[in-house]
Amino acid sequence: MNKSLVFWVEDYFYNPNFFQKLLSFLLLPISWIYCLGMFSRFKSKTPHDFDIDIVSVGNLSVGGSGKTPLVTTLASRYEDSAVVLRGYGRKSAGLYVVKDRNNILCDVNISGDEAMIYAHKLSNAIVIVSEDRPAGILKAKEMGAKIIFLDDAYSKHDIKKLDLLIDVKTKNNRCLPSGSFRERLWANKEAIILEETKDFKRVVELKNKSAKMSLVTAIARPSRLDEFLPEVVSKNYFEDHHSFTKEELEDILKKDSSDSLLLTYKDFVKVEAYNLPISLLDLDVQVDEKVFSTIDNYREKY
Repeated sequence: MNKSLVFWVEDYFYNPNFFQKLLSFLLLPISWIYCLGMFSRFKSKTPHDFDIDIVSVGNLSVGGSGKTPLVTTLASRYEDSAVVLRGYGRKSAGLYVVKDRNNILCDVNISGDEAMIYAHKLSNAIVIVSEDRPAGILKAKEMGAKIIFLDDAYSKHDIKKLDLLIDVKTKNNRCLPSGSFRERLWANKEAIILEETKDFKRVVELKNKSAKMSLVTAIARPSRLDEFLPEVVSKNYFEDHHSFTKEELEDILKKDSSDSLLLTYKDFVKVEAYNLPISLLDLDVQVDEKVFSTIDNYREKY
């Protein structure tokens, strides 16, 4: 998708101007039909018990919400854990074991950027990408997992699981296409809402800092980084999951006369093989103990 269009859509969903608000209002009838369809889909599903503890971490709206660092922190707490995700943006299809307990088994083109973050950061966990989540769950179970974390799987109503939902603040809380919500929190759907600063907080470590850094990032809503940024020469935003070429990164270094590129971990895993000077904004989260207690109580109950 065109980069300008991507950023226009992000503004439309999260910080609409007058024209975008008007467009949102005009699209309301389509949103009502869409939301009714999603509710009907929810009601038609019966959760299947896979006889293993499953925790989904997601959000109701489109765009980034900090799921990846939160899942990383949660999964690192438990032995015999696995992470199963769709692998959005990867140049592959089907089921792949990205990492067994000890080794990374494929490259970032096969895994996608988010799965490769898990593979790097979760030293003892299994990481699997699969559009078919039940197939991914069964594979993780076959490999010995005792608890499975699903990245962004609230809408998988046919899976029995604990749903944790990150509360994403937006000025446009209607359903698609009028607003950013892919689905509602249905009245008889159990889910735990997690609020940033209350249930978890972000912690950022700047690694390999240089005197002159150019920010380069391909995450959804990149303005989320502003509160964590040191002084940079320039900010270079690309659409979410963009695959960088070495040449375009070299051009930024040359244009800015920078000492290094300042990247998030999501961007770093796609370009680490390029052997370019890199500074890293390494995002982690600190999770309130009550979130772990919620997971533990769910495991004991089921």
